[in-house]
Amino acid sequence: MGRTSDAREKIISAAQSLIELRGYSALGVAEICKTAGVPKGSFYYFFESKEALALTVLDEHWVGQRREWTRVLGGDAAPLERLRQLFEETEASQRAGQQSCGTVSGCLFGNLTLELSNQTEAIRERLQEIFDAQVGMVESVVAEARERGEVAVADPREAARSVVAQLEGQVLFAKLYNNTSQLSVLWANCLALLGARTPQEVAAEA
Repeated sequence: MGRTSDAREKIISAAQSLIELRGYSALGVAEICKTAGVPKGSFYYFFESKEALALTVLDEHWVGQRREWTRVLGGDAAPLERLRQLFEETEASQRAGQQSCGTVSGCLFGNLTLELSNQTEAIRERLQEIFDAQVGMVESVVAEARERGEVAVADPREAARSVVAQLEGQVLFAKLYNNTSQLSVLWANCLALLGARTPQEVAAEA
């Protein structure tokens, strides 16, 4: 059982690495299995298709990312400080990836959205669910900041959607230009988007 589970994890890990490097469409089952170091027959023991594998890669990647987002956004710091930490950790992650493999890998979810959202309905729906969950997590923080008078937004949900879109867009630019300095403006732009107020401004209105 242990060896069987290990083979499955090797396939998932290899698939994620290859998707991040080259995209989904260009990959074949044989290449995935060769990279994973498992027999080709192992693939169909665990996955009925390459699409099924892609969905599993998305799910497992989201489990890890959701855990990190929950840790950051659900912390004890002030809401805007938590949001700033999310942006900083996103930038640090992209920098680490670039140092490791020489290129900015971007966001797995964003990359697959661009590549596959008009090709496979199952993957498109899963990506929608993931992005909706991200927006919901950011919305809670924005709503809390609004209650404290720290941001000026009419609709926390739409503001959160804009924040996530900005985050994805800047990560996309970092990947396009293979330059993580594209991410350095993220936090300043987020504050402007939210109409954030300084502590002094909040205190003056109290």
